[in-house]
Amino acid sequence: MNKNILHTIFFDENNHWDQFSKKIKLKIRPVVFREVEKFRYCGDISKGFRLFVCEGCHAVKKVPIRCKGKFCPTCSVGESERWSEIVSQDMFHTTHRHIVFTIDEGLRNIFLKYHREILLKGLMDEAAQVILDYFKKQKIRPGIILTLHTFGSKLEFNPHVHMIVTMGGLTKGGEWKDYDYIPYKMLRINWQNAVLKLIRRVLSPKEKKEVQPQLQTAYTKNAEGFYVNAPKRSRTNVKRVLQYISRYMKRGPIALKRILMYDGDIVMFRYHDKRTDTDETEIMLAKEFIAALVRHIPDKNFKMIRRYGLYSRKLKTVAKEVVKEIQSKIKRLLLNVSTAMKPKKWAERIVECFGEPLPKMFLFRKPLCVPRDCCV
Repeated sequence: MNKNILHTIFFDENNHWDQFSKKIKLKIRPVVFREVEKFRYCGDISKGFRLFVCEGCHAVKKVPIRCKGKFCPTCSVGESERWSEIVSQDMFHTTHRHIVFTIDEGLRNIFLKYHREILLKGLMDEAAQVILDYFKKQKIRPGIILTLHTFGSKLEFNPHVHMIVTMGGLTKGGEWKDYDYIPYKMLRINWQNAVLKLIRRVLSPKEKKEVQPQLQTAYTKNAEGFYVNAPKRSRTNVKRVLQYISRYMKRGPIALKRILMYDGDIVMFRYHDKRTDTDETEIMLAKEFIAALVRHIPDKNFKMIRRYGLYSRKLKTVAKEVVKEIQSKIKRLLLNVSTAMKPKKWAERIVECFGEPLPKMFLFRKPLCVPRDCCV
C-alpha cells in the first residue's frame, strides 16, 4: 500500500487522528468517522482486492479495492475529471458565465455552528433564486449548475457558492433569447438580503438573539451588499470552467502538492493569497490541520451539486424537447447524454493520457477466471 503524505499525517506512528477523535469524539459528526476510516484503508490489499489472470502468460495481478470516498485525494481525482467531462457534454451550446457568491466573514461560523445542513442548502437555493429572479424580469429562464465550497485557501471555514449560468434562456414562447448583462451592484444587495433573511428564518429565537450582533455588523459594514463576481466567461471552453470548479467540489480541501512539510508534529502547506496575489505558507500543528480538514466533509447524502432553471432535473427533459424542435436554427444543445453518461474504461483513459495503449501483458483483457473480490 502506497501511503501519501496526507495518510501519513493522519495515521502514522504518532496516531494524530486517533488521539484527536478520542479527545472530542462527541463533537465529531458520524459522517466524518465513516469517511476517514474509508480513507485509512483505501488501497490496503489486506482488506480486499480483485484478482486478474492473463490468458497468455498466466501472470497474476492483484488490484486493491479503493474506498471511492470524497475525502480520499486518490479516489476523488478521477471522480472530479469524470464529472466535468459528463456535465460539459450535457450543456447548452451558448455563452456561460461563472459567478461567485460570498458572504461576510463574520457570518461564516453561523453556518458551521447552527443547523449546518439546512443553512448550507439554503445558501445554494438563495444564490440560484437571486439569478432566477433577475432573469425572470427579462422574461427568460436560464440554466444554472451550482456548487458549494466550504473552504478557503488557508482551510478556514468559508462557505461560498460557485455557479455556471447560461447567458440567455428560453422564453415562454419556446424561443431562445441571448442576454449578457449582469447588474452586480443590484445583485449584491439582493444577495445580502437573501442571506440575512435565510439566517433569521432558520435559527430559533434564542439562536437569533445570540447572533444578532453579527447580523447587524454584517449589514452595516457592507453598504453595497455581499460580494458577487463573475471572473470567467466562456462560450467554447465550458469544460475548463467545470474542471476548475470540480477541483474544489469533488476533491478534498487541499491538494497533496500543497503540503510542503510534515515532521511528525507540525504541518506546513502552501496557499495563494488572493488579496496580495502571492503564494504564502501556513504552519499548523498536526491536530489543528486535521480539525481544519475534517470539518469540510459534507453531511451524508448532502448534494454539493444542484441544478436550477433549464438545467433542473424536472425541466431538463422538457427544455431539450423544446430546443430540439428549433435546433436546426439555433443549434444550442448537444444531445449526446447517452455517450456522456457512459464512463470511460481504464484502457481508454490510458490511451487518452499517453496517446498509445499499454502492452498486452499489462491489460489482462480476458482473464482465465472471472475477476472476483477476494478478502483476506
